[in-house]
Amino acid sequence: MKVLKVINNNIVLSRNQNDQEVVVMGKGLGYKKKAGDVIDETKIENMYLNSKEWSVNKLTQMLSSIPMEHIQVANEVIGFAKVSLGKELSENIFLTLTDHISYAIERYKEGMEIRNALLWEIKRFYNHEFLIGKEALSIIKNRLGVDLPEDEAGFIALHIVNAELDMGEVSRVSEMAKVIQNVLNIVKYHFNIELDEYSLNYERFITHLKFFFQRLFSNVKLNDAGMSSFIFMLKEKYTNEYACALKIKEYIKKEFDRDLEEDELIYLTIHIKRITSE
Repeated sequence: MKVLKVINNNIVLSRNQNDQEVVVMGKGLGYKKKAGDVIDETKIENMYLNSKEWSVNKLTQMLSSIPMEHIQVANEVIGFAKVSLGKELSENIFLTLTDHISYAIERYKEGMEIRNALLWEIKRFYNHEFLIGKEALSIIKNRLGVDLPEDEAGFIALHIVNAELDMGEVSRVSEMAKVIQNVLNIVKYHFNIELDEYSLNYERFITHLKFFFQRLFSNVKLNDAGMSSFIFMLKEKYTNEYACALKIKEYIKKEFDRDLEEDELIYLTIHIKRITSE
């Protein structure tokens, strides 16, 4: 790979093996380099190319304005998140989380703290991601000496959830947390009970609601052919649970003007039966 343009000591423009323009990042990668020089590939830490959300120009502007130590800390956090979750994350997180962490550090240094209004919900619904957020705060403190508040662990968790589900915007993940809470309230009030938040069926229901929300706002429909007889049986056997699912359908229609398919109602009914039978 060769340098097309030096952005700063740590970032250069180049072309990959497919002749696509890429932003290449690594400590000292652009130091004393000029166009046409060969890139020391052992120094490359990350490489970014055009995407729907980020053009090369936008990438260059953002990364060139962020201190290298902030980028490295964000990369360490993302690496830890991948190992902890045991899954790949949307590559967009390298940019969005790096940007967020750098801005959070700058805000902290200026004495500006932003409260996370969804912190309680994040701890409940995205506990694994929140614990990763807490570890991220430890990494930031150990590497940079910056002691960010717990609210930031929540914000970092939302970025991770967003990258897990690849939902586009962290605001959508925040909205999902509110929807999950409202659905749980519908179930609690319908049956006049408290739910066991530590039960396996509760965790299963939360997981179902996360992917239910993703399907809802991605216009993806369940495809379960041959369920008509099963649907009829469930409606007859679990009348009260199905009635609760219908209330959830009314809520989704009222709030988002979206209709739930019968298959979605049936899966909601099954999960409602599980969590209310414990």
